[in-house]
Amino acid sequence: MSAIEAPASKDTQAFLPDFCAAGTVFVVVLIAELVAIVLTLASHTPGGFFLTLYKTSFFILWFALLGCAIMCRLRRQLEGAGKTRAFVVSFFILLLLCLVLAEIAWQLTTRFSDFFYIENTHFVFVARTLAIGGIVIALAMRYLYVASEWRRSVQLEAQSRISALQALIRPHFLFNSMNTIASLTRSDPRQAEEAVEDLSDLMRANLGGSKDKTSLKQELELAAIYQRIEKLRLGERLQVRWNVDELPMRALIPSLTIQPLLENAIYHGIELLPDGGQVTVNGKRDGKFLQIDICNPVAAGAKREKDGNKMALSNIRQRYELAYGSKASVDVQESDDEYRVRLRFPADENDV
Repeated sequence: MSAIEAPASKDTQAFLPDFCAAGTVFVVVLIAELVAIVLTLASHTPGGFFLTLYKTSFFILWFALLGCAIMCRLRRQLEGAGKTRAFVVSFFILLLLCLVLAEIAWQLTTRFSDFFYIENTHFVFVARTLAIGGIVIALAMRYLYVASEWRRSVQLEAQSRISALQALIRPHFLFNSMNTIASLTRSDPRQAEEAVEDLSDLMRANLGGSKDKTSLKQELELAAIYQRIEKLRLGERLQVRWNVDELPMRALIPSLTIQPLLENAIYHGIELLPDGGQVTVNGKRDGKFLQIDICNPVAAGAKREKDGNKMALSNIRQRYELAYGSKASVDVQESDDEYRVRLRFPADENDV
């Protein structure tokens, strides 16, 4: 059973689902068993329901599992044939498999007639099996096609959200940074040059990044660049403490998540305090999960007119949900004197 999608690029899903994956095989087996139950109910005779279900399930499950194995084996070749050809070729490959299994089943009944019995003639049995198989294969292919298109649309939506976040730099930060650099060109040209390079690196990462995930090391380096730029403007009012030695630097994390949270901590916390304060970034490994906390002090009675904090958090929550499902969480703990955002997600140390 197969599904065909729109022409795939490097960033989109392929024509056929991964029939080697346990999730796809489970769906196919579930569909097969439901078909077996329906066929058994349609041909039910009193007293023989479970025996008929056993024989029907035996045939259909063999067909489903062998079909998955063949599609898994031929997936790359079929993808290269194009959308229409992949659909037609997949359909006839599975129909041929159905014909072969029907013939094998008939031959088994002739040799072991004491255990198996088919009421129809050879031709009627094979023709009936092919007709039912063709209908079921077509419906299953249509279902998997729609499911694959839905997954593809979710992936494209996720990519568009990432692109929108990457293009989002608060105008006030950019203007303040440029003013700071302009003042440094007179007092400390060397530091001004370093600030321009840092701002260039930050802009490049925000506007030019295309990867859904990046290494934790790169994500922390990007946040450190942002910290250095803000440090030039806020001076001793801004202190950032990094406790991230326990984190595996090769672990993957959705790109541009720590830097926006650090930006929120400074913009909604440190800037509103007359004497400034300290942002703390704590990271640790908890079994198969990583946990990162970003904490900042809260100015009593002071609040920005536009609360962009919730928008950034909502965006990050959606991206973590798309990347990890229910395995990840983005939680907020707020009190009178502290604001804390906690990221918890699976540890994935594959090569970036």
